[in-house]
Amino acid sequence: MDRFPEDGGMNTKLHAITDSIGRPIRFFITAGQVSDYTGARALVGSLPAADWLL
Repeated sequence: MDRFPEDGGMNTKLHAITDSIGRPIRFFITAGQVSDYTGARALVGSLPAADWLL
């Protein structure tokens, strides 16, 4: 039995925002076929306004 099937089964993506040393601040879970842009847009939109962004 294959532990990692590549038959296009169901999957999910975990998008995260971290602080400057890598600790998670926010998470957003999407279906595997959803664009990464969708997860990023949801996370960035949930943050307070910043003075600068890297």
